[in-house]
Amino acid sequence: MPSRRRALLLLAALAALALASLVAALLAGSYAVAPGEVWAALTGTGQDTAGAVVSGLRLPRALAAFACGGLLALAGALMQVLLRNPLADPYVLGISGGAAVGALLAMLAGLALALINLFAFAGAFAAMLLVFGLARGDGSWTQTRLLLTGVIVAAGCSAVVALILSVAPEHQLRSMLFWLMGDLSHAGTPWPALLVLALGLAAALPLSRDLNLLARGDLIARTLGVRVRGLRGAVYVLASLLTAVAVTTAGSVGFVGLVVPHLVRLAVGNDQRVLLPAAALAGGSLLVIADTLARTLVAPQQLPVGVLTALLGVPVFLYLLSRQTKGSAT
Repeated sequence: MPSRRRALLLLAALAALALASLVAALLAGSYAVAPGEVWAALTGTGQDTAGAVVSGLRLPRALAAFACGGLLALAGALMQVLLRNPLADPYVLGISGGAAVGALLAMLAGLALALINLFAFAGAFAAMLLVFGLARGDGSWTQTRLLLTGVIVAAGCSAVVALILSVAPEHQLRSMLFWLMGDLSHAGTPWPALLVLALGLAAALPLSRDLNLLARGDLIARTLGVRVRGLRGAVYVLASLLTAVAVTTAGSVGFVGLVVPHLVRLAVGNDQRVLLPAAALAGGSLLVIADTLARTLVAPQQLPVGVLTALLGVPVFLYLLSRQTKGSAT
């Protein structure tokens, strides 16, 4: 089977999986909803309780989960190319830590949800600028320098988060911990995140050829005409913004941006023209499924979606890490 045909079949299968996960999210819950009621709610003909549950609660949350999963997976794929490390994570450069500091400070001050999201995005953006400025330094920018700068900034943000949790009133700790573990129950409107996902994918796809060359090394990329420094800056800013929007919408949801791009890479190879859209579809589907499980496993109580993604991601990550270790040893 030609590789192009295989890629199209994989993208079609992932699109079908995304649709199926969204339908399952609309059907599942503590309040039983029939497929006909879901269709009536989506077409605007259902005005009863089932229609209100589907259109007012489940659909926005499912779309927000899909958008956040797609954002994290796309950011992870870009970050793995940028750092030339298949086990790199979109949170590795301190973006999540900056968002956490901003969000927890807003919660500590008792601000409204909209302002919490605004502070979270501001914190993520500030962390991005800090890492970018420190890593760039005198103009020389290497993967090692960028990674070390991000790790240090993330460690500093973690210390500030621990300080905020230690001084926060007891009645605010639960909401803070849920945010830190990932929570889509207060995601709000999904359209900004979906728009950023579409724009991010549209911005990343034209860079696919250069990213394919960058993945083979700086020297090869420069020889073939790639402006490596400008490409690195563009990829870093794009991946950071995608991560910031995802974290602002759903809190810190781990392992989606780490595991999904690697699994997709095993299926389709390292061609970014296929890998980037496939990772976005797979990441969105995974987070929709995880969020559906989070709100149905022990219903009516809801679990943080980040707990389920971690429970799924940890064994997969350890398996991938062991494969990489064995591959490098042979």
